Amino acid sequence: ATLEAALVERQHTYPPATTFTGAFIGGTVATNAAGAATFKYGTTREWVNALTVVLASGDALDIRRGECAADPDGYFEIETAAGTTRVPIPTYRMPDVPKRSAGYHAAPEMDLIDLFIGSEGTLGVVTEVELRIARSKPAAWLLVPCPTETAAILVAGELRLASQHTWRTADPNGIDVAAIENIDRRCIDLLREDGADRKHSIPIPAGTDTLLLVQVELQPGVTTDTLFDQIAAFRDPDPPDAPMVRLCGLLDAAGVLDATEIAGPDQRHRIEQFAALREAVPAAVNQRIGAAKAARDSRIQKTAADMIVPFHHFPDMMAVYRERFESRGLDYAIWGHISDGNVHPNVLPRSYEDVESGRAAILEIGRQVIGLGGCPLAEHGVGRNPIKQALLRELYGGEGIEQMRAVKRALDPEWKLAPGVIFPPPAS
Repeated sequence: ATLEAALVERQHTYPPATTFTGAFIGGTVATNAAGAATFKYGTTREWVNALTVVLASGDALDIRRGECAADPDGYFEIETAAGTTRVPIPTYRMPDVPKRSAGYHAAPEMDLIDLFIGSEGTLGVVTEVELRIARSKPAAWLLVPCPTETAAILVAGELRLASQHTWRTADPNGIDVAAIENIDRRCIDLLREDGADRKHSIPIPAGTDTLLLVQVELQPGVTTDTLFDQIAAFRDPDPPDAPMVRLCGLLDAAGVLDATEIAGPDQRHRIEQFAALREAVPAAVNQRIGAAKAARDSRIQKTAADMIVPFHHFPDMMAVYRERFESRGLDYAIWGHISDGNVHPNVLPRSYEDVESGRAAILEIGRQVIGLGGCPLAEHGVGRNPIKQALLRELYGGEGIEQMRAVKRALDPEWKLAPGVIFPPPAS
């Protein structure tokens, strides 16, 4: 929040900023955190120029991107006060997806800075960070009610393709989407039960199965008036070629334009209401988990996943979620970042048995997500969570975990830093 406040004054932004503004920059580096706009801007990793990291030995490393690449034989040599430390690079292959917060980064001849980004504090303590920033752009937000999940996936896919074409061609009249988020039917039920739709003055049309929240970036100088002039021109006999005209055409072809609400860049209050509706979903889930824990069983706790697949496999992943949860009779809600192929399915447990069944389902789903070329640990890190650690083992196997342990032993042989995070500490 402090960073964003400082950047607003300078008309700049930090694109991978997390939704949770209470996060610390060091923490986002430690987890390679991702924001809503990963689709366009990538994760924290792509925006870190330099780090100062204090090792377990007390040595401070000043690392700048591009200055230290791994040896072709697969290791780094780091100079410390005690001499030269050789650090091996794991040989596992990471999933080819836009978000990964799944253990140590590994790639041939990788940059040293990337070993520490996403290492969750297990290899060093980040004390200084130099970030890239970007000039702010005006943006419109769209709330798009879709009659089915299939329709929502098709709309998101068309918006992705149109935006990727705009970036490749630098077309000034092209559609430029930074993020698309999705809220499923169960989430919508929760919003209605809690009155969040009324609180934020956002009537959700009857028959809506999936809500899409779309952030569209505009050319500098475009105002809300300009935006709505383009929208009004869409149905003219000979409409101008403009970004919002194209966007209206895409939504109209999908049959969702008439139900779509658009907030222009100057309508900050309305954009804040859209964002608040999105944030009301996890709040509703967490409230129900807390209530079940208090009323039924103190062992009840949050049971959720954070998985990602290549976008063309997104329908397959959603089908897997629904089949695995429903076959176990579980109540659940799914929301997330459809533009990245990343969602957060959450079980709504009515008993501790639901928690245990949900955990088992998540492990089963994780295996299938890996089989689809995805990553079962997308943006929240592994931590000390036993289910996430089991998913990490499913992803890289026992050998991969041992390769991570070798990195840890090289830099922190006494296991001082974040013991038990990512993988269990060695037996004493």
